[in-house]
Amino acid sequence: MARLRSVRRWIGSKRKTGWPAGPFSVDRAGSAAVEFALLAPVFLALLLGTLVYGLYFGVAHSVQQLASEAARASVPGLTEQERGALAQQFVTRALASYGLLKPNALRVAAAFDPADPNLFKVTLTYDASGLGLNLFQGILPSPTSQVARSATIRRGGA
Repeated sequence: MARLRSVRRWIGSKRKTGWPAGPFSVDRAGSAAVEFALLAPVFLALLLGTLVYGLYFGVAHSVQQLASEAARASVPGLTEQERGALAQQFVTRALASYGLLKPNALRVAAAFDPADPNLFKVTLTYDASGLGLNLFQGILPSPTSQVARSATIRRGGA
């Protein structure tokens, strides 16, 4: 019991006088600047990563949505060429409503699936290198600059 009291007394004395680490253990001047210097790079990396990947996911979602709509728009076509032309026309018309996508960076490929001739596949490939996703490549892991998404629809639209 006496030993516990002596330990408590020693800890209490260190609270009042400061730990024996020298004159810097009591001086708090500049501690906010040091904390900021330690935490600011981490915070900025998280913020920039959120912005870059948010933009990437927005573009990827837009490309997937456009591919799905183009596949549905190609249903009335009878031949592969007609379906491909319908998909291309739809993509050209619908690009105006997709603010993140630039028309000159998008390629459309539409054809019957070689594995199953009852399936028609529309593939959109978007070159996202003009979006600036690789600006922080040395700091953050950056997403790929090519976004390719496909949509498949059964012959007859079912």
